[in-house]
Parts: sequence; structure tokens; C-alpha cells
Amino acid sequence: MGTIYLVRHGQASFGADDYDQLSDLGRQQSVQLGRYWAQRGFKPDAVITGSLKRHAQTWAGIAEGAGVADLSPLVWPGLNEYDSHAVIQAVHPNPLPRPDTPELYKQHFRLLRDGLALWMAGTVTPHGMPSYEDFVQGITQALDHVRTHHQGQKVVIVSSGGPISTIVGQILGTSPETTIELNMRIRNSAVCELQFNPKRHTLLTYNTLPHLDDPSLKDWITYA
Repeated sequence: MGTIYLVRHGQASFGADDYDQLSDLGRQQSVQLGRYWAQRGFKPDAVITGSLKRHAQTWAGIAEGAGVADLSPLVWPGLNEYDSHAVIQAVHPNPLPRPDTPELYKQHFRLLRDGLALWMAGTVTPHGMPSYEDFVQGITQALDHVRTHHQGQKVVIVSSGGPISTIVGQILGTSPETTIELNMRIRNSAVCELQFNPKRHTLLTYNTLPHLDDPSLKDWITYA
């Protein structure tokens, strides 16, 4: 029996011109997770990341904190996040202001939920994105790779909220609406644990932040 540790990237740069970049806090979250694992003697046997900058930066922070800089990740583009801007434009083609107020923030995520539901149903195909079926296939191929090549091992996968919630939804057989809500609730640098054997994966934990459990780090808990 092996274990997969699904890690969502640290806080990125929501509302900035380039979201795909860890904030200073996002880097601190990542380093802290690595420190937490090192303190408990945990070292993965293998690492897989998406190909986005925030995935690579998150693993770099974890590796620094854990002292495992010699462990090079396998880069798997199928673990990349969907394009949230394209999803929103599929249901609201007119330009929107930057979500820099509570009202605009709520509007952004309301439209994102609506767009995700239509994409998952096959009603829309956002510009430049794969179908939802192909998105799921890219993720499940990464899991198949782990089952084939890492039986009995500890594998860290660094990805984003969309792929991680999709994995959890597929394992639990949730509705699209529930999968979307799982996506909206997952926190930066959160860890989900899966056990796996040659036939299947089993969910052990979801959306945990043991490395940020100290009260002094309560302001480090973020979602975007």
C-alpha cells in the first residue's frame, strides 16, 4: 500500500496581472510544510508537479524547508489548473473589473462556479481549454503512473485546487456541484492523503493544514 500526498500550491497572486506566481506568504507556507515534514522524519520517495510556475515554486519551498533539494520532481502538465479567466469568459464574455473589492470577489467566484458547472456538463468549452473529459484524463493518467511505478512508496503531488478536487470527487463519486464546492474550499498548501494499491485509490484526509496549526500562524491560512 502506497500513499499520495496531494499538495495545493501556496498562495498565488490573485488579482495581479500574473496570478501564476507565489506571493511572499505563499512561499512561507510552502517552506513551513517542508519544515513540518522534516521534523517528523518524512521524506517522499518521488515527487510529481504540474508545469505551472506556482507548482514549481511550491515544491522548491517544500524542498528547502525539508532539506530535500536533491529530489527532482517529474513535471506532469496534466496536473495543471483550468484557466479560470477562460471559464468565466465562457459565461460572461464582457470584460470584468479586477476583483479587488468584496463585491467583485463574490461576483468572480459566482461566475466561476457557473462556468465550471457548464464546462463539466459539456455545455461550453472555454477558449484554449480541453474538454472536461480530457482534463480529467490528464489527471487520472498521473495517478495511473503512480500506481504503476511507485507501489508501496510515498509520493508527493503538487498541483492546484481544480485537479485536486477532481481527484477527490472521482474517488468519492461526488456530483459536479459537490466537486466544485470542494474546489472552492481547498486552502493554500493544504494536504490531502490517498492510499493506493494496484487497483484503486482511497481517500484518507482532505484539505488539512497540520503545518499551520500553531495559533501564531493563523493569519497564514488563505484560499486564493
